[in-house]
Amino acid sequence: MNNSQSQFDNSAAAQTNGVRFNPVSTNVVAFLTLFYKEIRRILRIWVQTIIPPAITMTLYFVIFGSLIGSRIGEIDGVPYMTFIAPGLIMMAIITNSFNNVVSSFFSGKLMLHLEELLVAPISTFTIVLGYVLGGVFRGVLVAALVTVVALVFTDIHVEHPLITFAVVILTAVVFSLAGLLNALFAKSFDDITIIPTFILTPLTYLGGVFFSISLLPEFWQTVARANPILYMVNAFRYGMLGTSDVSITTAFAIIIAALLAITTIVMTMMNKGIGTRV
Repeated sequence: MNNSQSQFDNSAAAQTNGVRFNPVSTNVVAFLTLFYKEIRRILRIWVQTIIPPAITMTLYFVIFGSLIGSRIGEIDGVPYMTFIAPGLIMMAIITNSFNNVVSSFFSGKLMLHLEELLVAPISTFTIVLGYVLGGVFRGVLVAALVTVVALVFTDIHVEHPLITFAVVILTAVVFSLAGLLNALFAKSFDDITIIPTFILTPLTYLGGVFFSISLLPEFWQTVARANPILYMVNAFRYGMLGTSDVSITTAFAIIIAALLAITTIVMTMMNKGIGTRV
């Protein structure tokens, strides 16, 4: 009797108004809803999410490209303005992908929206994917805007489209995941600014955005090669200009290794509920 009652309860719980629960379709709907929410958030506050990065990158082109670049001349056979364009585009992808996810995810955690997602019948991967692709969307959107700005100052073209596209997407995913990881550890809004200020920004500036490491002394070249952002910037520069300070194979290996490592940490923490509450 108890078994029959249990089977009846399970059957009843699996159906709502005669429609059987489908975990696959539920996760798809949840992902699309979360992704759409992230897109609407980005576009709704476009004055904060899109315009400031474009203005900042324009200033970089004016100051470093026009004023300083005219005195530097060429690097790796291309004008300095053209040389820094891929680095500035990659900087926009890195900072905006990271900042979008860390702020959105932490806000959800602080306002208890995340708890509602965690108790819903959807997988942890669906939640992570929705936030991460939101970060990718903002990173790519701002990068496209920065590319338009770059075309005003210099002529740029894409030598290797597939490599360029792959580096853009992989880098945006890596730093979206990194932003989510930062948000998991954060306990206050002050905590979400520590990593961008003291780690991400210095690594980005020292990642070959404005210079070629071939200009550095041998010791500092070795130090620079310990910076993973150097490989992302140079892989993207190779895709656009056909020139790089590092091996493209090594660059992709490091990017993929970073992607797998951060994904593993994030999924482990999410599945165990670590960092999901303030």
